[in-house]
Amino acid sequence: MTSKPTMPNRTAPPDRAEIPARRRLGRAERRDQLLTAASRAFTRTGFAATSLDDVAVAAGVSRVILYRHFASKAELYRAVLDRACARLIAAVRELPGTYTAASIDAMIAVAAEDPDAFRLLFHHAVREPEFRSETDQFRDGMVAAAQQQLSLVIGNQPWARWAAQLSCTVAIEATIAWLDAGQPDRHQAAERIRLAIAGVIQAAGPRTNLD
Repeated sequence: MTSKPTMPNRTAPPDRAEIPARRRLGRAERRDQLLTAASRAFTRTGFAATSLDDVAVAAGVSRVILYRHFASKAELYRAVLDRACARLIAAVRELPGTYTAASIDAMIAVAAEDPDAFRLLFHHAVREPEFRSETDQFRDGMVAAAQQQLSLVIGNQPWARWAAQLSCTVAIEATIAWLDAGQPDRHQAAERIRLAIAGVIQAAGPRTNLD
């Protein structure tokens, strides 16, 4: 008597109800995700060499979804810059007083939260003719606020302006250098940058004629 062939033991597919559904992002959350991915893509390859398809791939979405939020690459790039500026402004304004020594802590925190956006705002966008004026305007606002504070301690206004411009440059470049170094000693980073800025302020003060 021949026996019936045995069927292979196959595991039954899981009930569809047991498979967790992927959470659908709300519009604001999706937009934020797209901006983060765009910051990364634009920082790596620049505005001209980055396509919307590149951003969609970086975000893990289709180009159709990307177009639901941004009509063009220029609009997307500008939105990345606007968000970076808004985060910096909001972080500084949360402090008691505007643009004080504690502003460096706020800058460090914002840069650490989204290093790509910080680099894009202060290093890459200035090389893009279409967006240079916007980044220059934001930086000019930083310098004007710094000069308002430094004028209280540096009586000579031309040197106060010089110190304000140089202090902002030192703060920005030191923060980017800190990011590039791998964000060492987070709890000491702001104090180290303040020491560098203190040297600028001291150099702008009155000089004693030793001759």
